[in-house]
Amino acid sequence: MWPFIGTCIFNCKINMKRIVILFGLMVGAAAAIAQKPPMLDKYKEYKRSVLKAPSRQMIELKSLAPTIVYDLKYALADNFMQRRMYPAATAKTFLRKDAAFAIENVQKELSAAGLGLKIFDAYRPWDVSKKFWDLVHDERYVANPAHGSNHNRGTAVDLTIINLKTGKELNMGTGFDNFTDSAHHGFKNLPDEVLKNRELLRNVMEKNGFSIYNEEWWHYTFKSDTKFEVLNIPFKKFGRD
Repeated sequence: MWPFIGTCIFNCKINMKRIVILFGLMVGAAAAIAQKPPMLDKYKEYKRSVLKAPSRQMIELKSLAPTIVYDLKYALADNFMQRRMYPAATAKTFLRKDAAFAIENVQKELSAAGLGLKIFDAYRPWDVSKKFWDLVHDERYVANPAHGSNHNRGTAVDLTIINLKTGKELNMGTGFDNFTDSAHHGFKNLPDEVLKNRELLRNVMEKNGFSIYNEEWWHYTFKSDTKFEVLNIPFKKFGRD
């Protein structure tokens, strides 16, 4: 009798351990799912979405404004991750159709004053944003992958202004991806030259339909009535047809 009861208790303990382990795995799986918003990760799905709404088309920026300069930080190791986040061959970047045409207008306006845009980043696949979040859990500077970012949606761009003749960047007070208060729009303890340069960028971007992100002077998001999907599609897929 007692050996039988002891065996039952032993087996129950084993079963309970299994239940606890399985429950933990289920919770972990649920958390992983919760970290992933609805998205398009197949090029065919993206093409179908464009057929329904042409404004969803992704446009390569230099195809509209060839004098734009690219300095795609995540295609190099010169970024806060200190490693290449995009394939080495990445030499193009994209925005949704209306946002891309708005950038073209910004470039035209700046060109009249001998200035132009340098693009650090625009469209960003979701899985890259997830890697950012794994390193920096701070929603002031890195988008929570559970929601997706406007970069993932193809409506956000990171950029600065350059002198077209010299190629030199205007002094904005900090570099790109500077995670300090001095990069905030509201930070005013800066030289007049820096404040004027930031104001110039802000004015021309807002005039063409973009809004600021307060913590990053370089980050702008195009305002649109269209609800764009989060994308997780490789760069090489866009613009191939």
